[in-house]
Amino acid sequence: MEQQDLNKRLLLALALSFFVFVGYSYLFPPQQQVAQTEQNVTNKPAPQAAASDTAAKSTPTSMDKAQNAPVTASGGKSLATITSKTFKMTIDEFGRIAQYELLEKKYENEEGHNLQILGAQEVKPLEIRFSDTKLNDEAFKTPYTNSGTATVDVTTSAQTLTLTQQLSSLTVTKKITVNPDGSYTVDVTTSAPAPYFITPGHRPMADHSMYMLVRGALIKGADDIITTIKDGDAKGDETFKNAKIASAFDRYVATMFYDFKKGMNVSILKVGDGDPLIFVEGGQNLHLGGYIGPKEYNILKNINPELTDAIEFGWFTFLSKPFFKVLLWIHGLIGNWGWAIILFTLLVKLVLFPLSYKGMMSMQKLKDLAPKMKELKAKYKDDPAKLNAQMMEMYKKNGANPMGGCLPMLLQIPVFFALYRVLLNADELQGAMWIPGWIDNLAGADPYYILPVLMGVTMWFQQKITPNNFTDPLQEKIFQWFPVIMAGMFIIMPFPSGLVLYWVVNNIFTIGQQYVINKAYAKHKAAAIAAHKKGKDS
Repeated sequence: MEQQDLNKRLLLALALSFFVFVGYSYLFPPQQQVAQTEQNVTNKPAPQAAASDTAAKSTPTSMDKAQNAPVTASGGKSLATITSKTFKMTIDEFGRIAQYELLEKKYENEEGHNLQILGAQEVKPLEIRFSDTKLNDEAFKTPYTNSGTATVDVTTSAQTLTLTQQLSSLTVTKKITVNPDGSYTVDVTTSAPAPYFITPGHRPMADHSMYMLVRGALIKGADDIITTIKDGDAKGDETFKNAKIASAFDRYVATMFYDFKKGMNVSILKVGDGDPLIFVEGGQNLHLGGYIGPKEYNILKNINPELTDAIEFGWFTFLSKPFFKVLLWIHGLIGNWGWAIILFTLLVKLVLFPLSYKGMMSMQKLKDLAPKMKELKAKYKDDPAKLNAQMMEMYKKNGANPMGGCLPMLLQIPVFFALYRVLLNADELQGAMWIPGWIDNLAGADPYYILPVLMGVTMWFQQKITPNNFTDPLQEKIFQWFPVIMAGMFIIMPFPSGLVLYWVVNNIFTIGQQYVINKAYAKHKAAAIAAHKKGKDS
């Protein structure tokens, strides 16, 4: 296959995969997510499913099954409200976190209201389910009492809330110590042994964007292996012994338990259409660390460095995670996420430059050989084996590598998608300003569509200066319209401006690279011609 054809097909594959990876999920959002959104909007009480369908599977220690608990509608009685500079947490009469509200301006919705991250009809964090059916039923009819104040301020220091539930045969005490950063500890004691499970709650329902995002549960096991169970993929029989982290996460936020010393016995309950619901086996004296709020790297790192493993980037986490750390490092030096993205893009181009240089030089040589290739194709059109042999001989004689331009292009595909995941999922970009008055939120779309237009223009110009040798008219037409299609898609869909910024800057640097290589090749070609002339004259 001719090198130019191969490169074009690779780029077509990249374009098609981009449309499938991003465009399809935007145009055809998952029905399950839409249904959940509608349920929250209508705020109808959730029906109680049969215990056999919704029972949490027992932990590896052969505990009995936890029974399904009723879901109370929002707006029920509140025992306490805990506030800090960045959040407001409401504790309901069953000792659960009924709602968690983010108070920072960058999290406000389009109507200017604070973001509430917990689904109105979903299972709440700190809910306890007893293995004994009768005891469990009684527990969800018996409210807790609060021995302290109903208004707790944790702005400057941690505060402890003590809740007590008096059942007919058992007293349950929950001590919840909340820190200013949203982390907390929960100590559960029972007056007598009574097998139970406690949950960090259903994953937050804070983001309803139609991108192909990863949402669900993340478990970091005792062996440090991270397992992600996406919404729709839960089987209901997953168990993890001595797990370190159990997180239920959305795009930017999560609710989680952690225990890095003893570990937790974790079971996954299948709810809805296959969504995972995390349960942790309890005991007469249970101590757990917890966190609820944004998956911001520095917040999680300050609580415990291992908690940063709860930041999930999907399929490309193996690349996205180191990319994210490099971006964090650059941002720490310059303090602006927009310029950090630009410098990161430059760094990627510098690292890949040696490969890009070889590939682009090979493409230049193949462009010069294009007329001879056509002659060979015409001459040996009925003899493919002979044609390939002649072409290989020509490549060897002229020092051209037909595969030389493929590797840089192949490397760009995982790099792009890995960075796409970072820029789509990093909470740090929410409210991050690049240029005041223009890009005030790198997690949101460009309000003036300047970046999408620049992306289309730079793609078109890049095509104009890149050596081309189309043999298929359809390919040529597709490539001529490709910049327009991409710019149009980025205008119609609200892609994060941080992602579009990366693409624009990458195009600009590629144009610069192409100019440098074009000049270098022109000098190389002139020197080769001069040497050839000199050899003839002598």
